[in-house]
Amino acid sequence: MNTSAVLDLCLQALLAAAKLSAPVLVTSLVVGLAISLFQSMTQLQEATLSFVPKAVAVAIALVVCGHWMISEMVSFTNDLFARIPSLINSK
Repeated sequence: MNTSAVLDLCLQALLAAAKLSAPVLVTSLVVGLAISLFQSMTQLQEATLSFVPKAVAVAIALVVCGHWMISEMVSFTNDLFARIPSLINSK
């Protein structure tokens, strides 16, 4: 296994991780921004007001995007398993 193969695998793994985490992170970011704007406008500083809506929104995002996330991960894993013989033989 040469250096370019290792770098290619690392790049693919990082891109897959970024794609899989994007729906949850973007949802949390948008809801957190909306809640913080609401809190600053109403001057209502309650800790549960910022946590509960984010938790609910992230759960909804996981339900909506869960099938896509699993299929992307299965596809990535199948590609890795298919590349094992070529990675072992390349020196």
